[in-house]
Amino acid sequence: MRALLLYVLILSTVETPLLAQSLRITGATGYLSEWQVSGDVTESTSGRIREFFGPLIMRHTGLCSQGGPEEKVAQIRFQIMRSSPLSQFKATMMLDGAECTFSGKLLDTYSGVMDCANASRVPLTLTIK
Repeated sequence: MRALLLYVLILSTVETPLLAQSLRITGATGYLSEWQVSGDVTESTSGRIREFFGPLIMRHTGLCSQGGPEEKVAQIRFQIMRSSPLSQFKATMMLDGAECTFSGKLLDTYSGVMDCANASRVPLTLTIK
């Protein structure tokens, strides 16, 4: 019985990797929110800092699109750091060879701006579930 209790105690103090989690991202970006954003990201690490990565499809929803809406593929990577009572996150998105960064407090939705190599303070709203 003591051996079993010791075994459980040791297991509870060792950080063990959890099963990778997938999250769905939806939202909009652009100065006029003219880009619809959607994609699925997968957790790549576990522990205190959780990291997610994956592709995002960006679809231009403006009225001036000829021949259908323009679509681009971006890559996103973000980290969620647990802090009480909210989670902090830092994100990097690669789009057309340009790196964009943003960070903040994460509830279910992030609403703020991202800074890119070729543009700054681009409005961004993302829902992560």
